[in-house]
Amino acid sequence: MTPAQAPAERITGDGLVLRLAGHSDLDALAAIIAEPEVAPWWPMGDPEGEFLNSDYPAYVIEVDGATAGVVLYSEDNDPFYRRAGLDVAVATAYHGRALGRTALKVMMRHLIRDRGHHRLTIDPAAANERAIAAYEDVGFRRVGVMRGYERGPDGTWHDNVLMDALASELDLD
Repeated sequence: MTPAQAPAERITGDGLVLRLAGHSDLDALAAIIAEPEVAPWWPMGDPEGEFLNSDYPAYVIEVDGATAGVVLYSEDNDPFYRRAGLDVAVATAYHGRALGRTALKVMMRHLIRDRGHHRLTIDPAAANERAIAAYEDVGFRRVGVMRGYERGPDGTWHDNVLMDALASELDLD
């Protein structure tokens, strides 16, 4: 297994700042996840465990100094299965501005160029058509449906779509 490299404190690109989340960000991030348009797609447990987990670094999406969302990644550093998984949530006030797409592209660039990943994955709820379309826009492709994959905030199990993107197929410039 390849040793894990510490997450970057700050990632910039495309006019966007992503900075590693800290304790002072927990209330703002929990509030975003609780918004009615975001909550159905993000089962939320303990905000500290969710956003300050060293195995799943969370980055605040900053817009003009304000917290506009969060993008997270996980890594499998086994040399035979090396890949990174992503997740993103954007505050409702920032919907429709392509902010999630931009944050994903900035993070995808970082994961490929700086952390050496060749494959990225994301797994939105199958009913989250808006997210799936956004992920396809940045280069993810549908791989298949994972049945009964995730328990939603309402307690029921739902299907998710496994999507992946290969570095060799992406135009991240």
